[in-house]
Amino acid sequence: MNHHAALVLIDVQPDFMPGGALACHEGDAIVPGIDQLLRRRLFQQTVATQDWHPPGHVSFARMHAGKAPFEQIPLYGRPQTLWPDHCVQDTTGAALHPGIDWSPVDLILRKGTRPDVDSYSAFQENHGPDGTRPSTGLAGWLRERGVTEIYAVGLARDVCVLWTVQDALALGFRANVVWDLTRPVTPQSDVATRATLEGLGVGIVQSAELP
Repeated sequence: MNHHAALVLIDVQPDFMPGGALACHEGDAIVPGIDQLLRRRLFQQTVATQDWHPPGHVSFARMHAGKAPFEQIPLYGRPQTLWPDHCVQDTTGAALHPGIDWSPVDLILRKGTRPDVDSYSAFQENHGPDGTRPSTGLAGWLRERGVTEIYAVGLARDVCVLWTVQDALALGFRANVVWDLTRPVTPQSDVATRATLEGLGVGIVQSAELP
């Protein structure tokens, strides 16, 4: 067991899988591998994030007249991608995926709960109306438990996974992406995502390589 590393499972929820409201490319393909990884109990700490939006969230395209999903608008001085309604609190699509045994998870962190602020990263929300990115509290929780490194899996590779590892590095953690246990919104983004990760010094590993 790696006593100084945490596994961070990002938004493994039905709405991000085929048939869901905001399906990622082959998003359901990672479910068996994540379940197997959790059963191996390789990490001292395991965290799962859960996208958990109130109805009428600011990121939903239908809340902006004349706008369609995947368009961008300026919001609080930053570009905001508009999404289909997804991961609405207490809906089936927002649940943690039922094909995974979540009992080894130490912390479930719900994000995107504020109606006026989107939230991609496990560590910080997106920019809010005051121009700041509020902390989720995860960094402090990990540090209190001696964690210095994270391994990220989940959805989506080009959005929430990417933002999470970028923030992890900025906050002083080492960061890795378990590539085969992530999927993108669209595979066309993979070349740019991988180049960004490599440029930042993020470790890119396969689940079979984990000790």
